[in-house]
Amino acid sequence: MTRTVIESKSKTVVIGFDEPFCVIGERINPTGRKKLAAELEAGNFETVEKDALEQVACGAMVLDVNSGAVFTNKMAEDPRYADNNFVEPPLMREMILRIQAITDTPLCIDSSVPGALEEGLKACEGRPLLNSVTGEEHRLELVLPLVKKYNVPVVAISNDDTGISEDPDVRFAVAKKIVERAADFGIPAHDIVVDPLVMPVGAMATAGRQVFELVRRLRDELGVNTTCGASNISFGLPHRHGINAAFLPMAIGAGMTSAIMNPVRQVEMEAIRAANFLMNHDANGGEWIRFSKVLEAVEGGLSFAEASAAATSAAGGRRGGRRGRG
Repeated sequence: MTRTVIESKSKTVVIGFDEPFCVIGERINPTGRKKLAAELEAGNFETVEKDALEQVACGAMVLDVNSGAVFTNKMAEDPRYADNNFVEPPLMREMILRIQAITDTPLCIDSSVPGALEEGLKACEGRPLLNSVTGEEHRLELVLPLVKKYNVPVVAISNDDTGISEDPDVRFAVAKKIVERAADFGIPAHDIVVDPLVMPVGAMATAGRQVFELVRRLRDELGVNTTCGASNISFGLPHRHGINAAFLPMAIGAGMTSAIMNPVRQVEMEAIRAANFLMNHDANGGEWIRFSKVLEAVEGGLSFAEASAAATSAAGGRRGGRRGRG
């Protein structure tokens, strides 16, 4: 069975067909979060640290760290700050060092800037997930050597120089191309986690069915693990969390093995915990029973984040990963 191993200094997470669904926390990302971007520009990492701990308490097994901040004020003072190649590498390093100081949860280094990816790789303890490579030629030539050099797994996004195709056969072909090009660098398929690209169902009625079929093909024909930006499926629609909560178990049933998502949303996490149990990826329902205590605390008046943090504290902080099997 395909097993993608992600590690911190002391914890191991395995993404695999026979493993519990891997929740990759998405919240450490300044894109669209003006307050967080302003904090980072001021050298304030309080929200980063809060988001890290909160996501782990709520069930994130891996934390995505995105350094794509825009430093508007500094840009006006120094034109170098208009260049992400200047801004992101030192920011990525600092964010990772801050997060590693407070949690041993494995990390996913997320940037479109190769220099930021490498700074993140240098700063990370263990074996992080790299996010990401696409089928674009220049991106393959920049990122795959880093994947090989640091011996890390990578997210492969199914778009190329022609953009994002609405045709699922084209997206599959792009994924296959990336897997084959990675093999040329000596990178095994089990170290590639393919994102087949989830389209918004509000704009494309077949979006859900497309991705389920794609995930099955990626598993059966390429033998790779898969991930997605889970909330893309509900983009632009009202009551998005209900759609997300229906989509995730269906994707899991089709063979998807991870998602980049917000674990602080109760309804989505409840759906994932139940799906793990139903897929026989939760031995004797132990995790579901533990999770039910959190739900009971929510019914008693706590927020999901508060109840999750209390449960984590009571368990001695044992969340956010697990030791690998020999």
